[in-house]
Amino acid sequence: MSMTRTNEPSFRESVDLMFNRAVALMDLPPGLEEKIRVCNATYTVRFGVRLRGQIQTFVGYRSVHSEHMEPVKGGIRFAPSVNQDEVEALAALMTYKCALVEAPFGGSKGGLCIDPRQYDEHELEQITRRFAYELAKRDLIHPSQNVPAPDMGTGEREMAWIADQYARMNTTDINARACVTGKPLNAGGISGRVEATGRGVQYALREFFRDPRDVAKAGLSGSLDGKRVIVQGLGNVGYHAAKFLQEEDGSKIVGIIERDGALYNPDGLDVEGVRNWIVKHGGVTGYPDATHTAEGGAVMEEDCDILIPAALEGVIHLGNAANIKAPLIIEAANGPVTAGADEILRKKGCVIIPDMYANAGGVTVSYFEWVKNLSHIRFGRMQRRQEEARHQLVIDELERLDRYLGDAWSMTPEFKQKYLRGADELELVRSGLDDTMRIAYQSMREIWHDRADVEDLRTAAYLVSINKVAASYRAKGL
Repeated sequence: MSMTRTNEPSFRESVDLMFNRAVALMDLPPGLEEKIRVCNATYTVRFGVRLRGQIQTFVGYRSVHSEHMEPVKGGIRFAPSVNQDEVEALAALMTYKCALVEAPFGGSKGGLCIDPRQYDEHELEQITRRFAYELAKRDLIHPSQNVPAPDMGTGEREMAWIADQYARMNTTDINARACVTGKPLNAGGISGRVEATGRGVQYALREFFRDPRDVAKAGLSGSLDGKRVIVQGLGNVGYHAAKFLQEEDGSKIVGIIERDGALYNPDGLDVEGVRNWIVKHGGVTGYPDATHTAEGGAVMEEDCDILIPAALEGVIHLGNAANIKAPLIIEAANGPVTAGADEILRKKGCVIIPDMYANAGGVTVSYFEWVKNLSHIRFGRMQRRQEEARHQLVIDELERLDRYLGDAWSMTPEFKQKYLRGADELELVRSGLDDTMRIAYQSMREIWHDRADVEDLRTAAYLVSINKVAASYRAKGL
């Protein structure tokens, strides 16, 4: 990975550079521009946990970028590389992301400097609960002020621990479950949250392919069917994105890159098979139906139609950007393309669907979960059977017509069961996510096509979101 990254801006500098590029095209008063740019507060907590007969000290962060809307929202990652700069950059990205998809949150982010693979489940629970305690007592976890979610290295399990820890500390808070999202279903979670970010990537690509102008800009044609896709990172996001594109859109997943190398097969890989192999063997090495390359990064440079970086930031950088052949990149991870690489790729005519939009499926469904927790009722519970009853009336009439017309007309075989079914929570969540991804993309697309000074979707995304944040601040009278 460590190719020449001379003069490469850091992740945080990349976010600043892209912010500056967008603000230069806007007419904001300098004071407001500065207010939006800066991180409001970053808390560093250092706490000890008694493990294996001694006290170990851990360092964690929670950064609040913008409180133009509250609560603020953003994931908590557990990774050895976590540092203040990264957390602040991610918090800024969250602000713009929420504004872009119209989720009513400010931006925040958290991190714990830890390699979760070095600890067993019981130890991780102790560490997570203690971290949650440190944050909650400073109101950095709170249903109406700061609502975390899963990120790299965390999942439903950790969110359940955090929710329980908050509830223990706030025994009379009726909305305690809304203090964190991404919880398991049986602990106040919502159907479709685990798949949400990957599902959002799929919906984003579908919306991109709905407009022939956009497809032509990437030098592609047709639909997602048959498109060759390379996925970097088969974690939660990469796995779901690849799985849905393969199973529902007919795309061919030709490359999968993981931490122990990469798999490549021009005829397509079986995503489910690869996933099961990784779960069982801890990596892709030895997977039978593909060529294995130890130097995974090289596979990102293979021929394909769509490249999906879905793991770490900065995987496409000055050292390899010139070799990337994909005409379309969708950033499923946060900040996978550095500012320097972004420029090289733009000059090559590569279209990049930016992270701020592309992976916003997670926060969108988190928003639905938060609303579910505050309303104390699952989606679809009130209306589902009523929908079915109303549809039954239409079916009854059609069946009467069927009998009346004899052989001249009859209902299509599967129509009845398809039409009769009322939407359950999962279908409603997917519907809300699809709608959100479409509308957010259309707001970027409009600026991209209408303004000569906007050459790429990333600038368009920043323009849309910064405008919304600015409008919120103006409305507050700041």
